[in-house]
Amino acid sequence: MGQTLEALLKLQSVERQLGQVQRRLETRSGAVDAQQARLAECQQAYDTLHNEVLSRQSAADSIDLQVKECEQRIEKLRGDLNNAKTNKEYATLLTEINTLKADNSKAEDEALAIMGDVDEVRARAEEAKAKIAEAEEALEEVKRTSAEEIAKLEGMVNELQGKRDAAAKDVPAAALEIFTRIASMRDGEAMAPIEIHGSKPPHEYICGGCFMSVTAEHANALRTRDDLRFCDSCGRILFLEEQASALEA
Repeated sequence: MGQTLEALLKLQSVERQLGQVQRRLETRSGAVDAQQARLAECQQAYDTLHNEVLSRQSAADSIDLQVKECEQRIEKLRGDLNNAKTNKEYATLLTEINTLKADNSKAEDEALAIMGDVDEVRARAEEAKAKIAEAEEALEEVKRTSAEEIAKLEGMVNELQGKRDAAAKDVPAAALEIFTRIASMRDGEAMAPIEIHGSKPPHEYICGGCFMSVTAEHANALRTRDDLRFCDSCGRILFLEEQASALEA
């Protein structure tokens, strides 16, 4: 195996480890983020219900004020009723009193209905408030259990990043640029082995990254030259499995 491919395989090994640890770190950090989002949802639900209670209570208070004002008007009209000079005036005042009474009765029923809704919404708001407390407790627990693991994983990431930087120094600049670009598109897996199927010729050559066929020309070139060969389907840098096994040995 040529020096370039050998250096790339060593880099790929570190890149793979780094990717695995970073994904573990993202998962663990994501648990905290998810619980924070859950807490925010609970808080939003409570705020919505609390505001609804205030709004309905305000509506009920407004109706109650209108009822009291209407009662005051009725009392005044009753006084005027006693001083009516004609039957027509008396009838007019009486009609207005009865109309106000009917309106007040409807308003009182409306206020009672609203207050009934207020009690129901207030009960839901209390349930939402209890869920906030539960979510806050769960968040603290997730933070507590995750803190040590996150610190450990962050240390591993820093260590592996140093190893990656060291391994990258042995890779020619052009090859490193290609590797980095492919790795960014393939979740860190910039290289793929050529799998050779069949006990005797003609063999079938398969890309171990996308499992599509590759030509024998790629395999033959890798046995004799230190060239970068790419899968025609997924674009990964190809290498021979026996070369990687020899490198590991």
